[in-house]
Amino acid sequence: MALAKITFVSGRAVQVPGNDIDTDRIIPARFMKCVTFDGLGEFLFYDVRKNLDGTEKPHPLNEARFKGATILLSGANFGCGSSREHAPQAIAKYGFRAVIAENFAEIFFGNSTTLGIPCVTAAREDIAKIAAFVESNPQAEVVIDLVKLEARFGGHSVKIAQRESARDALVNGRWDAIGELLDGIPSVKATATTLPYLAA
Repeated sequence: MALAKITFVSGRAVQVPGNDIDTDRIIPARFMKCVTFDGLGEFLFYDVRKNLDGTEKPHPLNEARFKGATILLSGANFGCGSSREHAPQAIAKYGFRAVIAENFAEIFFGNSTTLGIPCVTAAREDIAKIAAFVESNPQAEVVIDLVKLEARFGGHSVKIAQRESARDALVNGRWDAIGELLDGIPSVKATATTLPYLAA
């Protein structure tokens, strides 16, 4: 079960503006009563996207022109608050494959990396440039390059950053610790045959 090497992510983007967007806003607690994470994408940003009767509020994710976007743009301290793993799971199940923000809450960042979702940082003014481009060109592609550490859009590029340990794990296919353990089972079994105290 070799893990994919994630060297870049490309796709259409959408901005959900704001700072200190916490995990309860990303996925309200009442939707966490689930056995698996399947279906959580439906409830992403639910309380800011939906009225009490289920009708839609004005929100970028409710706009038809941004349907199918796979790169999320946001502000500072994204994913703060509760450490719930459901937040990055909801982002992944909705269809997002990467997030660009000014910075991230520590646990959210780690949980996202473990799902193979690159969380990269960029300067506020550079995120604004990408957002302005996306607003005018919602069908255009944005590329997050983890090797060159840049985001490219419409013939332009801006610098991005990512903690080196996370970047190394993603580009070398070592982002899921459980996956790595499972990959190591043959080696474990081979070693076990050489240990006298395990011999039958």
